[in-house]
Amino acid sequence: MIAEQVHTLSGLPLAAARVKAFWELLKFRLSLLVTFSCAFGYVLASPVVNWRVLPMLFIGGFLVSGASVVVNQIIEKDLDKVMTRTRNRPLPTGRLSVSEAITFSLVCLAAGVLILAIYTNVLTTLLSILSMVLYSFVYTPLKRVGPIAVFVGAIPGALPPLLGWTAATGSISYEALLIFGIQFIWQFPHFWAIAWVADEDYKVAGFKLLPSGGQKDLNTAIQIMIYTLFLIPLGLLPATFGVTGINSAVAVTICGVLFLAQTFSLMKSGDRKSALKIMLPILESPQHRAGVSAGGGTASAPPSGTTAPSLSWAR
Repeated sequence: MIAEQVHTLSGLPLAAARVKAFWELLKFRLSLLVTFSCAFGYVLASPVVNWRVLPMLFIGGFLVSGASVVVNQIIEKDLDKVMTRTRNRPLPTGRLSVSEAITFSLVCLAAGVLILAIYTNVLTTLLSILSMVLYSFVYTPLKRVGPIAVFVGAIPGALPPLLGWTAATGSISYEALLIFGIQFIWQFPHFWAIAWVADEDYKVAGFKLLPSGGQKDLNTAIQIMIYTLFLIPLGLLPATFGVTGINSAVAVTICGVLFLAQTFSLMKSGDRKSALKIMLPILESPQHRAGVSAGGGTASAPPSGTTAPSLSWAR
């Protein structure tokens, strides 16, 4: 129906409709917010921000992230047709062809990698390519294999702040690994909450992301609670090692307890509303948890937890 409406257009309206379709394919909100996460890592690692590098890191990261989600939609085009929440995307509706999407993803990827190579360093560029490959070509097909997909998907999900850190320093230090580790563990309750909320659609498409036999039951809710519990001591490590300040430690503890409380609500009720609160933890994102400068002041970077709405549909 949507494709038929587009095909009746001509001239400027047709051009506008196609631009809109490419815009949707790029998943602007997701790519933008993932890039904010990358920029956060850069600012956290930089004693003095290089305002020539930061915008280019932002643009390059945005383009590579955009290429990743385009490839994801190409691979899952037929599956998107059968899911309620994805059936109106540009590829399932025929507003864009697969060949157009492939060309678009290649252009975005090439431009993004080139920008990162020029303005950052080899390590950051290679890690961005690794993130794209893991997300698009490993995690995406594994979603129909089993919960192992969550482990694989957590790696590219945790890489953006690490990319920002390496862009600033040119190396992977223990501080960078701390931030990566917190983000990595956070991915598990986040992924599982998404799978809980989207369970009906996921079953139609054959996605198998939930643990404990793929059921929305107490065992799954307990696993979500356990990983969330781990985040409280893990979130204190940056302050312990001097990466962030005392304000961060206080904020981490408060936010961690609030986030953990949501998991007990899920264990008790097992309803969609409780899972949504875990999926959308605005305060309890790893970036927000570590979002305090070494001197103890709050950083201005937005929390990656605000990416959850876009992430839920991208995954």
